[in-house]
Amino acid sequence: MKLAIDAMGGDHAPKSVVEGVMKAIAAFPDLEVTLIGQEDKIKTYLTDSTRINIIHTDEIIEGTDEPVRAIRRKKNSSMVLMANEVKEGRADGCISAGNTGALMTAGLLVVGRIEGIERPALSPTLPTLDGKGFLFLDVGANVDAKPEHLLQYAIMGSVYAEKVRGINNPRVGLLNVGTEDKKGNELTKQTFELLKEANVNFIGNIESRDLMESVADVVVTDGFTGNIALKTIEGTALSVFSMLKSALTSNFTSKLAAGVLKPQLKVIKQQMDYSEYGGAALFGLKAPVIKAHGSSDANAIYNAIRQTREMVSNDVSGTILSSIKG
Repeated sequence: MKLAIDAMGGDHAPKSVVEGVMKAIAAFPDLEVTLIGQEDKIKTYLTDSTRINIIHTDEIIEGTDEPVRAIRRKKNSSMVLMANEVKEGRADGCISAGNTGALMTAGLLVVGRIEGIERPALSPTLPTLDGKGFLFLDVGANVDAKPEHLLQYAIMGSVYAEKVRGINNPRVGLLNVGTEDKKGNELTKQTFELLKEANVNFIGNIESRDLMESVADVVVTDGFTGNIALKTIEGTALSVFSMLKSALTSNFTSKLAAGVLKPQLKVIKQQMDYSEYGGAALFGLKAPVIKAHGSSDANAIYNAIRQTREMVSNDVSGTILSSIKG
């Protein structure tokens, strides 16, 4: 299996990217990786060149670049060359921790959509209190969506949950302002009716306060609502941990208590760590395109590689195509 990876994308590139690749190469004997970026910087952190190829380029898409313009003008950027490896069949999937909008544009314009998919969806797996997690789509690929798009999100999410996450008959929920069948705006009301008739395990409307309670394995919404919900969850988690840290270091007694609680706090932090689930998949494309978090460390990159490898192995794109046509 061959994967192409943007070595220059992310806050800690290329160090975290290369270190994550090293970990993945050691774990997966069938894996071959092509790293795209500044060769001298990549080699600084490369401890083993086994099954590693490098495509050198000095051109990088920055986080401040306008996505469409960057993809069209920076043809030799690490991100565009990465996507082109997939387009030309030299790689089975690709990963970048770089500019999200640019990666989505590269996925659409270079890798291409699956026939029949109207809109792709950006879809991370988010942690839940029981540690199982749920797939959330869309979180920003399309801020305006139609009921038919959300129906396709549900189908794509179900395929991924079953094939990659190993969930039998995954539960699909529709994010709404209430659990009653008739709740919501026109988008959610029409989507509700479509999902009732779809070949998915639709469990009905769910509220945002229940997202972390494992009420569904797949949650669908439009990209505008999904992005707000995602950032609310991330911001709340960071704030809670910040408040805990402040409270547990405020005085000598608190510090003693913190010492006792440290193992349990580590477990909670690991349980709520997004990086354990990999990156956000851009569903609806001809091959797996994974967006790793911009602040990804080596472990997050490793898990994004593991996730991409499983998507390729289980032919998620092919199964989505069959499900949409069927």
